[in-house]
Order: sequence, then structure tokens, then C-alpha cells
Amino acid sequence: MRIVLTGGGTGGHLYPLVTVAKKIKEKREGVEFLYLGSKKELEKKIMNENSIEMKYVMSGKFRRYASLMNFIDIFKIPIGIIQALWHLLWYMPDAIFSKGGYASIPVVFAGWLYRIPILTHESDSIPGVANRIIGKFSNRIAISYPRAERYFLKTKVYLTGNPVREQILNGDRDACYHKFSLTESRPVILVLGGSQGARAINESIVNALNDIVKVAQVIHQTGENNYKEVIHKIRSVGIKEFRDNYYPVPFLEVDDLSNAFATANIVISRAGANSIAEIAANKKPAILIPLSTSANNHQKMNAYSLAEEGGAIVLEESNLGKHILLQKIKKIIENEDFRKKLSENIAKFYHKDAGDKIAVGIIDLIEGV
Repeated sequence: MRIVLTGGGTGGHLYPLVTVAKKIKEKREGVEFLYLGSKKELEKKIMNENSIEMKYVMSGKFRRYASLMNFIDIFKIPIGIIQALWHLLWYMPDAIFSKGGYASIPVVFAGWLYRIPILTHESDSIPGVANRIIGKFSNRIAISYPRAERYFLKTKVYLTGNPVREQILNGDRDACYHKFSLTESRPVILVLGGSQGARAINESIVNALNDIVKVAQVIHQTGENNYKEVIHKIRSVGIKEFRDNYYPVPFLEVDDLSNAFATANIVISRAGANSIAEIAANKKPAILIPLSTSANNHQKMNAYSLAEEGGAIVLEESNLGKHILLQKIKKIIENEDFRKKLSENIAKFYHKDAGDKIAVGIIDLIEGV
């Protein structure tokens, strides 16, 4: 059994791909995987860690603003389709599993031309342009939010939720306390901006940091590109890293992230579907700060889907002053009933069997079920 994996080059696409691949391996022996995507370092790292062969396919990005790159990228798509046709011809998989995004379009279209069965997973409550296109060429579409169903042909759609890495569920609280020299005297806030960090979140945390560290300890994933800038700024306000209740890191590897989830009393995060799923799996009270420039406002819609069910506090970037952020943090820390309700309600958005459902869906496509 041969399966091609494809998706955008972010952790939100890549981690679910390898999670589902592992589930398929548990159900069928001798399965081979090939990843077709871009040349981003995170892709190489994750696929190498999971012993998945990868090939490069060019892709063009859809931008919603005027840019010369829009014109250039038009020509990348047909080149990518030709590359995908070549790779698929030689590999000829039994199925394609797409996590969507613009990087998947050439692979899915080429697979459709070869009549290879295709299953696409839509993580967000509102699909982006790329996934709406991909959905037309897919045999089945797994969705994470019920409201996404309206954007696809209903006969293709089934609800699975978002698959979560199993390692993220087995955190060691003691290991985290030891690594960051934490104390039991204050609660712990875990700040995440996705695999690449988030400048707006970093700035809001730094601006309020002198007040936050008076009530909590902060583990802050800044993003590789933003780490030095954050260090410079916190030193300018009189705080030193790994002292003063503040512990910044460029990136948390999966073991450290799972340990931090096990330890955290509050998580402050973007509202990407993968981040939400991991927070929900760990039942953590959350303050979500949607990316204002996300395609189709999908992060905002993800966040408010949770807020409507009492599963998270949502703060928009335009309203991210230090006083309101500190107020929301204190409300969660000081109000035990409110904290418990947030934990219980966000847990409803975790679908434990999501990876299994998608894996079975792919196998069924291959076996003609």
C-alpha cells in the first residue's frame, strides 16, 4: 500500500499528516509513504524524524493583496502540476491524503488526472480558497467543525475533528518544573504563537510582562526569528530571561511542549486549528488571539466557535492592550469556577478518535469500501 501525503509547510498541516500516517501503519503492515511539498526546513525536519521520503513540488500562493508575486506564482502552479504528474507516475500511490493549503493544489490536481483516490482534511471552520478548490477534486473530505460542511458537496463530507499528536498528551509536569526551575507558589502561563511564533502576541506579552510576572510564571515560545528581539525588549523593561518568573524559548520540541501543556494553568495562543486541538486535548483554559490576516478570517471563526460554547476567551489583535490582557489572566487565575468551566468546555472540541477516523477513511478509499 502506497500513500502520498501533501500539505502546506506549517506545523498545523505537517503534524496531522504524520499522526494519520502512524495510525495507518498501526492498521496495515508494509505501508509506504511519500510526502510531496515545498523545501521548507520544518517539512524536512518532520519528515526525516518520521522516516518519510519527500520530493519537491513547486506551488503558487493565493494572496488577497496587490503583489508582484501574485503574477509570478501563476506560472508556478502549472510547473508544480507537471512535477506532481512526474512524481506520481513513478510512485503511483493507492491514495493521496491532503491537508490542504496552496501547496497541495498541484498534487491533488495531478492525482485527480490519474484517478487516484483523494481524501482531504479541512481543519478550520471556514475553508480557505485552496481547500475549496481541492474539495472539488477529492473523493472524501474530513472536517473538524460542522459549519465547514456547507462549503463542500455533502455526500463527500464526514466529521472527524482534528488529529492530535499522541506525544502531546503524555506530558511530565515534574520534568517541566525541573527544566525551567519553576516553583509551586505561582501558576504557570504557556504562551504559544504557532511553530513560527507570533510578533503581535510577543509584543503584548512583553508590554504587560512586569505585571504578569507578579501573579504568574511565564513559559514563552517566541518563534525562532523573534527570540533575540524579545530578549532585547524584556531586558529593556528590567526583566532577565530564566529569572524573574519569565522563561522564553525560541521553539518547544514535542517533548518539552507536552511537558509545558501538562504544567500550564493557562495557555495564550493563536487560534490555528492544530493549536486549538492540542489545547483542547490537554483541557487547558485558553486565551486565544486570532491572526488578523489569516485567510477568510479562519482563525477568528475558529476562536469564536469555541467562545460561543464557553470554551475560550478571545482577544483580537486590535484590542490587545496590556490592561485587558492582564485582566483576563487574573480572571482565570482568581476565579476557580470560571477556570473549571473553560477547561470542561474546551475539552469538548477534542476528538480523540480523529486520527483513526481519517486513517480508516483513507484505507476504505483504497479498498473501495
